[in-house]
Amino acid sequence: MDSPKDFFQRVAIIGLGLMGGSWGLALKRCGFAGRRVGCDRPEILQRALAKGAVDEVAEDLDATVAAADLVILATPVGAILDLLPRLRDAAPKRALITDVGSTKRLICQRAHEILGEEPLFLGGHPLAGKERSGIEQADGELFQNARYVLTPVAPAHTSDIRVKTFMTLLEAVGARPYVAEASSHDRAVAFLSHLPQLVSSGLASLVAEESAGGQLPLELAAAGFRDVTRLAEGPYSVWRDICLTNIENIQRALEALIEKLESMKVHLTDRELEHDFKQAAKLREKLRGLS
Repeated sequence: MDSPKDFFQRVAIIGLGLMGGSWGLALKRCGFAGRRVGCDRPEILQRALAKGAVDEVAEDLDATVAAADLVILATPVGAILDLLPRLRDAAPKRALITDVGSTKRLICQRAHEILGEEPLFLGGHPLAGKERSGIEQADGELFQNARYVLTPVAPAHTSDIRVKTFMTLLEAVGARPYVAEASSHDRAVAFLSHLPQLVSSGLASLVAEESAGGQLPLELAAAGFRDVTRLAEGPYSVWRDICLTNIENIQRALEALIEKLESMKVHLTDRELEHDFKQAAKLREKLRGLS
């Protein structure tokens, strides 16, 4: 197989925020010799050029993907869904189209219905990020040692040369590819990603309300509270689409958490609460072994 740096000669990155910008910088960092073409709003394109995230820019989607071998959709989930019909005719039939969306079932389903296999779609979700978004936060090392979930529309697609080459490219930028089925992915991230975000935002919102009257001095917020609410800096503009496209799984996760909290509330004065603390500590130990 050709090196991924040779196989994909022209990479189109649609959306140059944290993820799209980081993809551009990661390609540069790993020695990618092809052209990195970005598409976004004019003011963002200029900042991306200045940062070195892309080699050239275009405001027009069709012009950006016309000769691309690899198209990376790095927009919010709703925009990804809107872009798929346009890419059917705009992207070359030989191209591989992938995305960075945090939900996968609906995106993969729509891609299968709209694109078929020419161009080929491969769902993607890098398990990496920062609390804040935007091209200013882009980092060429963002994917270093991070799991990068791939959700092929059909199992046979993992044998396609484009998919194999993309997996090699992921390794070149420091990521660790992990293949999963789209629905399984969405169930898992509802608990492991979406629920933590809602807990963090909900807790921060609650404390904001409680402290509004001056009865809850924020000066007493120590490292624990700051750590738990770190994710609360995440923008609603990103999470709105995630909630809308994974609503059933997120509702189940929230219901399970509410049930757990109700149980802990009942057992505040007895030793049953110790079970939860021990079980939680064991999970944390297991997670350290997986990192």
